[in-house]
Amino acid sequence: MTDDELTQEGKKVLQIEADAVAALSDRLTENFVGACHAILDCTGRVVVVGMGKSGHIGSKIAATLASTGTPSFFVHPGEASHGDLGMITPDDLVIAISNSGNTPEILAILPMIRRLSVPLVSMTGSKDNPLCKQADYCLDVGVQKEACPLNLAPTASTTAALAMGDALAVALLKARNFTANDFARSHPGGALGRRLLLYVRDIMQSGSRIPLVSINDSLQAALLEMSSKGLGMTGIIDEEGKLVGIFTDGDLRRTLNKGVDLYSAKVVEVMTTDPTVTSEDRLAADVVNMMQDLSINSVLAVDEKHRPVGALNMHDLLRAGLL
Repeated sequence: MTDDELTQEGKKVLQIEADAVAALSDRLTENFVGACHAILDCTGRVVVVGMGKSGHIGSKIAATLASTGTPSFFVHPGEASHGDLGMITPDDLVIAISNSGNTPEILAILPMIRRLSVPLVSMTGSKDNPLCKQADYCLDVGVQKEACPLNLAPTASTTAALAMGDALAVALLKARNFTANDFARSHPGGALGRRLLLYVRDIMQSGSRIPLVSINDSLQAALLEMSSKGLGMTGIIDEEGKLVGIFTDGDLRRTLNKGVDLYSAKVVEVMTTDPTVTSEDRLAADVVNMMQDLSINSVLAVDEKHRPVGALNMHDLLRAGLL
């Protein structure tokens, strides 16, 4: 095949799958609403089952539900017949996925699921099949054709099932008033979790690591403080410990350009007054945006009396995974 032919085949697949997903909108009827209410009323977990490719989709749906406020996990129906059915309790709800609605491994465990009297939600390719008929809520995820040219490999059908799972998860997320902070608590190791859970106090240098000199100190003392603390700046405080200025690497370059005597000058003569500061209770991600907008590389955190309580620079933010 030529490069153009390969591209055209790819476009055909995407169009078929896009059409399959678009067709689902008209099927969000009382069964979808009922399934949402049943899941919201569930006091246990949502247990998702599926075989083969439907099982892979089911595992993803369970993971999406779990990360968006609906406790959920996946159970392999074949393993369920050999002991794992004990994972399902009377407080749970089951979502069973089968394009044909005739998957033997799922049909084999339906009597036990029904005996537990747990709500059953099915996702099938039609409504005329055993699984759909036994479900409390049957979600139709059927497609006109698979993207596979042989109309055999699960492609459009699995995409449709995944999209329906996402529709459920997001509708439930909104119903639960699930917030970005809630999401972050489920993803503390990810980039989003770091952005939403890390505060300035979590990553700032504090105590003796804060570069500070007195308003009466020499410029030479300020340079030594900058060099020893390695943050590319030092704060200048008055007799009461309040921040009155800052001296940075940029200030040093400007001072040299002016021909100031580094050995005789006082830091108060060359410092930047009214420096940009932050609170230790501010989200670190917000400080990243602020520093980038102002083109500054370091910032001091102050308390309510404007006394320095911490310091951080871009290297601290980088180490925290925020850049």
